[in-house]
Amino acid sequence: MQKIRKAVFPVAGLGTRFLPATKAMPKEMLPVVDRPLIQYVVDEAREAGIEHFIFVTGRNKSVIEDHFDRQFELEDTLRERNKQADLEMLDRDLPGAGTFSFTRQQSPLGLGHAVWCARELVGREPFALLLPDVLVHAKKGCLAQMIEAYLAIGEAANVIAVEQVAEELTHMYGVVGIGKRKHSAFEITSMVEKPPRGTAASNLIITGRYVLQPEIFDFLESQERGAGGEIQLTDAMIRLSERQPFYGLEFEGRTYDCGSKLGFLSANVAYALEREDLAPAFRVELARLIGKA
Repeated sequence: MQKIRKAVFPVAGLGTRFLPATKAMPKEMLPVVDRPLIQYVVDEAREAGIEHFIFVTGRNKSVIEDHFDRQFELEDTLRERNKQADLEMLDRDLPGAGTFSFTRQQSPLGLGHAVWCARELVGREPFALLLPDVLVHAKKGCLAQMIEAYLAIGEAANVIAVEQVAEELTHMYGVVGIGKRKHSAFEITSMVEKPPRGTAASNLIITGRYVLQPEIFDFLESQERGAGGEIQLTDAMIRLSERQPFYGLEFEGRTYDCGSKLGFLSANVAYALEREDLAPAFRVELARLIGKA
């Protein structure tokens, strides 16, 4: 089996749910406490052993590329002010030369199209796909758990991270059918995007983490439009599942949909409460605010 060396990050979205904040700032750069969303997701991929990070960007997204580059003026200022801890933090976050690649999605044609735009950089090898507006709060990163499951399966398979939701909410998500277990994962018997109420095969929904075989590009190549007139990744996965196995992993951890205001605010609270330098005073302030509500 080929090692999972590459990860794709689709960051071309407009972030309209966060206007006006995202009028000039990419939503992926919105801070959760003091780190941008995209940094958390890249850190998760690094922990999982990813070596090549591929960003599918759009217009006005150059600040993401700048974030993962050196800022010599800033570093010089920090050095002059003897801010050694800040310098070391910036150095830890700096990617190795040649490990980050950027390509453009010129038109907003959907997630499937964004993934297809990365085909030349991925090549013909399995890869990870991480949606940057989904944070997974876990002791061991979600992608690391998925790659462990992928290696344990021991065949050229596709792995999707899934989690439980209340049954009355399944019509809002992509839902999978549950088959035989294999190690920590299970065979996916079906995938349905937003099934009608009361028809879902389970209450396990597709989240924003995938390990995919390169044949997914063959199905995205046709540029077939699905829901909303966009090229849907789920449609291509359903077609690929007729030829290759798909497995679901119910990972350990909690997701925060930072593409929504509620999820973004919840993530800020959860991550702040883990910080020794912030948590004690923050708890007091939260209690004060809740008491006024």
